[in-house]
Amino acid sequence: MSIATDPDCIFCRIVAGDLPADRLYEDDDIVAFRDISPQAPFHGLIIPKAHIATLNDVSDEQTGVMGRLFAVARQLASEHALPGYRVVVNTNREGGQVVFHVHMHVLGGRQMKAGMG
Repeated sequence: MSIATDPDCIFCRIVAGDLPADRLYEDDDIVAFRDISPQAPFHGLIIPKAHIATLNDVSDEQTGVMGRLFAVARQLASEHALPGYRVVVNTNREGGQVVFHVHMHVLGGRQMKAGMG
């Protein structure tokens, strides 16, 4: 299976093993690793191995793997004994996205401030 990558993307370089990361989970389609600038005691990032720049770029064929990111988030929360956690996907600069490879933040290990919802 060929995975679309971008040689200039830091997350694609992590997927390829060219950059180190504290990996928390990996399968054929997904990689999860610790954020290097954690915003909570537990801060993991979950990414598809295929390069998808933003949530707006997810194709119909990629929705399955995107849904599986949530299952990995649940698994990480269980493995790290997080009684509650926050899942965030920032989209585009206006939405706070810094790395343009779609990714999910999983934050926990402390009381999260009340927000939307």
